[in-house]
Amino acid sequence: MSGFFSPFITKPVSVSQIMLHVLLALIPGIAIYVWFYGPAILISLTLASITALVIEALMLKIQNKPLAPYLKDNSALLTAWLLALSIPPLAPWWLVVVGTAFAISISKHLYGGLGNNPFNPAMIGYAVLIISFPSHMTHWLTPHGLAEIPLSFPDQLNYIFHGMLPDGVRLDAVTMATPLDTLKTQLHLNTQLKDILEMPIYGRMAGIGSEWVATGFLLGGIYLLAKRLISWHIPAAFLGTLFITSGLFHLLDPSHHVAPLFHWFSGAAMLGAFFILTDPVTSPTTPRGKLIFAAGAGLLTYLIRSFGGFPDGMAFATLLMNICVPLIDAWTQPKVFGKKEKQP
Repeated sequence: MSGFFSPFITKPVSVSQIMLHVLLALIPGIAIYVWFYGPAILISLTLASITALVIEALMLKIQNKPLAPYLKDNSALLTAWLLALSIPPLAPWWLVVVGTAFAISISKHLYGGLGNNPFNPAMIGYAVLIISFPSHMTHWLTPHGLAEIPLSFPDQLNYIFHGMLPDGVRLDAVTMATPLDTLKTQLHLNTQLKDILEMPIYGRMAGIGSEWVATGFLLGGIYLLAKRLISWHIPAAFLGTLFITSGLFHLLDPSHHVAPLFHWFSGAAMLGAFFILTDPVTSPTTPRGKLIFAAGAGLLTYLIRSFGGFPDGMAFATLLMNICVPLIDAWTQPKVFGKKEKQP
């Protein structure tokens, strides 16, 4: 074929380069986040990043490991960003710090550092926060155009660091439940699904604002696929299973179960499909194993969203499937070429 010459040997991509590309792929979603909800998320990202680097350095110092190589691999920053994007942008500063510190020190370094942790550190941090501080994890900003009183950037800063809102402004006037949480709550109150989806917070496919943020993460995921930094197996299996499962329930009972695209563009589905489940350390190594792993996560995400006690099941689905990874790898490893099977 013209234009291609041997030898076909390429320089391996370093961990720091991979992590940097993943961080860059998150930027479209973050930019849309800022557009619809204001710059508070940038404060959470900054706090999480600083905390992650400080705790990473501290843990490395305790283990007498060199700081520079590990701090420059960008893995701590990626954990920080994924956690910050998973919690409300108006979360108090200490909540971001506690969650990030736990994710880096316990979920990562307790198991020996990068490459040894069996669970996704960002999702462990999220799970700890939502179980320990559930009320703080429900104060999501209302998208522009829907808030009774929009918060300026100084107002957002004042609330994050001091817990204070402008005089006469109530917290419930500037925050709201997520589209998934609102859907579940209203269905439990026996509100008709068609009436729920006509509420102002819902857009064409899911929640106003959140559906566009999910689209931004989808674009970032396509970038990672194009760069061949992730394979198609996990995103396709996760989104496919989530689509098929939600579609079956929707067909069986359309008055209580929303259409599949709602689940694709709500919550952390797109973030999970391309950035969380694809973590090479905590996901299977074989193509068939990746399909099984992601399909299980898709099924669990739907079940937790629809029948569980949490509004979004992405974190817990990820952690439950992380437990299964060693078994999945053992089942799906190809046979060693030339090795004879033992006769019974």
